[in-house]
Amino acid sequence: MPIPLPLPRIHFYEIDDQTWLPPFIRTKVQACLTLFWTKRFRPFQSTSPASLVARTLQDVLGPSINDYTFVDFCSGAAGPTAIIEKEVNSSLRSPSQDPKPEHGVPASAVTNGELRNRKTINPTFANGAAVPPPAGVPFILTDLHPHLSAWRLASSSSSDLHYIPSSIDATSAPPSLFSLVQPLLNQQQNPRTFRLYSLAFHHFPQPLARSVLRNTLCTSSGFAIFELQARTLDSVLTVLLLGPMLWLGSWWWFWGDWGHLFWTYVVPVVPGVVVFDGLVSCLRTRKAGELMRMIEDLTEEERRGWRVEWGDCRHTWPCGEMNWFVGIKEE
Repeated sequence: MPIPLPLPRIHFYEIDDQTWLPPFIRTKVQACLTLFWTKRFRPFQSTSPASLVARTLQDVLGPSINDYTFVDFCSGAAGPTAIIEKEVNSSLRSPSQDPKPEHGVPASAVTNGELRNRKTINPTFANGAAVPPPAGVPFILTDLHPHLSAWRLASSSSSDLHYIPSSIDATSAPPSLFSLVQPLLNQQQNPRTFRLYSLAFHHFPQPLARSVLRNTLCTSSGFAIFELQARTLDSVLTVLLLGPMLWLGSWWWFWGDWGHLFWTYVVPVVPGVVVFDGLVSCLRTRKAGELMRMIEDLTEEERRGWRVEWGDCRHTWPCGEMNWFVGIKEE
């Protein structure tokens, strides 16, 4: 069981957020974060964290996952979204819609990747009726500062991964957001939008986070917040291990990128930023109860029709935890 830190949420500065950080360093730090999201590190992980997000969405939403267009906010350089899209749609197109890890047992029965401590407020479950495999659930990349070159590359490998080239502010996304992507999608696809915040929500200071939640509840039909860390001793220990991991593996993972290797081994700025920002992220991450109180502070009209679920699951043995918080509007 994770050991909580006896600290309130602290919104300290992350180096990667600062405008003075050279872009070439930021690019290398983001490459490391993408690696941690999308790569499975055997034998400590039964699946990659991005795949675990896909499984969690399928487990929580069930057959209703077909009803949404997923809009990823704060997409950065596309991070885990391309993997999440691939995993979700591959599973939906397969004969069985019950995703299983490589060892052949249900995801809910394994140590690494189990959905534990799941809590629901006003639960409403699908009836489990079989549905025909869909053509594909669409995923949309958005950001305040679009990374167009990275998005073009990511979307080129899938007909279900798209992007909005204009700037999208998560605090004031327009109710007509879906109209911006409708020309890219099949006319038969449902315009209900489901917002994703993958390793992003902890970046918002409290006033901004309230604005993001208010806009989310007013302009979407669902949302999910995923964090790979928490305010726990377990998360702190996991983050501290990232430095030695980068030191041992970067020569293999980033071979050929001599600038990356220079700023890892000769001047170890990249692992230093990754570890420092990871520790700050632990202090910034909100607990489920804190997110619930933020929602309860909204008006009754803004909250009407929404139910929420939350939980956690292990992404890395022995102490890496993914926390998730999902809201669904019952229409």
